Amino acid sequence: MTTSRMGFGLLMDMPWGGGSLGRRGVGFMESDDGGDVMPRVRAFADRHGKDFGYAAFAYQPRSRARPRAADYVRAYDRFFAALPHGLGRAFHQTEFNMGTPERYDRRPAAEFTNELARRYGFRWVVEDLGIWNLRGYPMPYPLPPPLTEPGLELATRNVAETAALLELPLHVEFPGFTEGGSFVLGGLDAFAYFARLADDADVDVTLDVGHLLSYQWLRGRTGRHMVEEIEALPLTRCRELHLSGCQIVGGKFRDLHHGVLLDEQLELTAYLLPRCPNLLGVTYEDPMFRDDGELVEKSRRNYWRLKEMVEAWRDEVAR
Repeated sequence: MTTSRMGFGLLMDMPWGGGSLGRRGVGFMESDDGGDVMPRVRAFADRHGKDFGYAAFAYQPRSRARPRAADYVRAYDRFFAALPHGLGRAFHQTEFNMGTPERYDRRPAAEFTNELARRYGFRWVVEDLGIWNLRGYPMPYPLPPPLTEPGLELATRNVAETAALLELPLHVEFPGFTEGGSFVLGGLDAFAYFARLADDADVDVTLDVGHLLSYQWLRGRTGRHMVEEIEALPLTRCRELHLSGCQIVGGKFRDLHHGVLLDEQLELTAYLLPRCPNLLGVTYEDPMFRDDGELVEKSRRNYWRLKEMVEAWRDEVAR
């Protein structure tokens, strides 16, 4: 496995219709010629696009119809055109549903992804190892797969099947364990479960720092104990770290995607960087910004701290 450090990355959730609540105005909008990015997104790209070495967005369906690349590429073209020329590109899928114990046909999602990858030159596609829908009904927050031996066997088979259908590398993301937003079935240790799955399916992985902390909080590993058992994860297979806005509410960890990073997320990132020898990049997920494209004030301090940390890590090879 070779590694060329890509540095600091951007990942944006891009719903059709422009999001909701604090993220209103972030996403794609309909247009007479096939779709466009919201003006607020373009303002962010103009102001902060140069901060990043690569960019990706998370797939959101435009309708309930089976996805066809032709229905999306005009808007996707404009997303990448709004960013500086030459940025690396990746894609976050939400349709593989790799954690489900149900039968699920992944061929349409894989064909759609492959066609987009050929057009945009994606370096990889990533998706959380979760249950995104059951019997066709989407989950409000993807559930972790059942932490049981049969659940592990099924999830490993699903991941291997997905990887075989794709023409680009698949990065499987460690799932979230947000207390109050999801629930857990089974008693296997999630870190060891994930390592076994990655080895048996022979895939690379993404570690979302908030997801790791959500599991540690669930296990009572807070403060200086948050790094306990981290080495049980498949760190040599890790190609990307994700960080999104998180918050501690009433002693419980909340993965809110509101743009504000916790100090603990930066501390765990600093711990992971030297322990993930094949890492490609560190991704800031779902920034929160104003109409003029500037980051909201509460998010700025740790955004710049993270960016400086990642740039120092990227430049280590040159030094």
